[in-house]
Amino acid sequence: MKKILISTVAVSALLLTVSCKTDFDRDVSSVVVTSGNADFKNYIALGNSLTAGYRDGTLYSDGQNESYPSMIAKQMQLAGGGAFKQPMMPNNVGGFTNLFNASGGTSFYGKLTLKVVDGALSPVPSAPGADLDNVTAGRPYNNMGVPGARVSHLLAPGYGNPAGLMTTPKTANPYFVRFASSTTTSVIADFIQQQPTFFSLWIGSNDALLYALAGGDSTIEPLTPPTEFATYYNLLISQIATTNAKGVIANIPSVTSIPSLTTIPYNPLTVAVLGQGSVEAGNANIDALNAQLYGPLNQILTTLGAGDRIKPLSKTAANPLLLKDESIADLGAQITLVAANSGNPTLVALAPYLGATYGQARQAKAGDLVPLTTKSAIGSNATLPPTVPTSLAARGIAYPFEDKYVLTSTEVAEVNSAITAYNQTIKAAADAKGYAFVDANAKMVQLNATSGIQFDGVKYTATFVTGGSFSLDGVHPTGRGYAILANEFIKAINNKYGSTLPFVNVNTYSGVTFP
Repeated sequence: MKKILISTVAVSALLLTVSCKTDFDRDVSSVVVTSGNADFKNYIALGNSLTAGYRDGTLYSDGQNESYPSMIAKQMQLAGGGAFKQPMMPNNVGGFTNLFNASGGTSFYGKLTLKVVDGALSPVPSAPGADLDNVTAGRPYNNMGVPGARVSHLLAPGYGNPAGLMTTPKTANPYFVRFASSTTTSVIADFIQQQPTFFSLWIGSNDALLYALAGGDSTIEPLTPPTEFATYYNLLISQIATTNAKGVIANIPSVTSIPSLTTIPYNPLTVAVLGQGSVEAGNANIDALNAQLYGPLNQILTTLGAGDRIKPLSKTAANPLLLKDESIADLGAQITLVAANSGNPTLVALAPYLGATYGQARQAKAGDLVPLTTKSAIGSNATLPPTVPTSLAARGIAYPFEDKYVLTSTEVAEVNSAITAYNQTIKAAADAKGYAFVDANAKMVQLNATSGIQFDGVKYTATFVTGGSFSLDGVHPTGRGYAILANEFIKAINNKYGSTLPFVNVNTYSGVTFP
């Protein structure tokens, strides 16, 4: 059988042509696969959902079987590596039926699948597959990826205590509850207990990602300060170093360039959208909104020197969403005063509401990012005072989206600045300890390029659904996306430790499934 091997010093003479974005499929079956100066007998993978094989909005068995650590482990087994056990989910759907959120519904749905909704293909969550189970009896597990974990969580005692799932705030994670060795242990303690001979570590994305997906609302998910990130990350590395295992660590991709934040445009309000498919109805709605809200607000804001915040809606161009931006000056009091003295009975009556609601309102602009999850909220009804027309209740259209629905350009800059600092910490740790290093951020840049990444004639990009590399949640890779990442880890391992682990064949893994 043909083997796929990446370029190393040992086999460089065998490879005649190389493309920087194309993996190799040259037959090198005569080359002996070796471990170099690494020891793969007990490989343990540390990380979050990306390590666990999470995709399509949940963790399920097919995704776990195509996790990048399991792919790497199979190649390691060709060079003396041992068995690689994962805490497998009990079904191929995922989710937990018995974990509830504040409104009484489950917080953990089953996997997303593509279905036809209102004439278009849309990802739809499945019902959760089963109650939260416990697989402690099958320990130890080589894949210790814990979906949702931040860096600090890997160090936290009790992160696998079921009682912590009921506290406010929660102090435990159901995915670690499933396989933690005790209720008092930490992820890193269970890792050290296994005495790995080799490890991979990919952690830190959630320290920025969760904040970004929450629209920059720190009351929902905070952005970890870079100094705090460095403290926790370096402490984690120091704990890993006590095992004397060799390993590979990866940095954090730009979370603001993933499909979950780049697919929905900042200006989705076309005539068709505002008329729910009817151009005539859309034009009528635009006329009404301009008369009742956009026109008067523009006039008021113009007198205050802020007329660019809100402009009348267009019938010929796509219109931006309406949002609240907490980084701009609050003109609420001035809006109330101008409206109250306008002489317009409608504005006089609405004056207090206009000031309270639109003081920091503006239309979205290029550079603002709209999470995929916000799509279903566009046009949803906000709660209004009884004196305010219900026509002004549509979120993102007449009522400004709250902070959690849109990541503003200011917040985007904040996230990217934090990730830059995080990645400096990660690279410094890799250099200081002599670990192999994966520049996952650079790979994300390649995926976002028009040319994408080529593997054996197949092109992969970061385009949602059709790009092939991201699953239906727009955050986590498909099986093929994980294979691309596995090859990056393998490349780094070979280059650092002189091993000759072969690449995995990206195209043999799964992509997006269409109905």
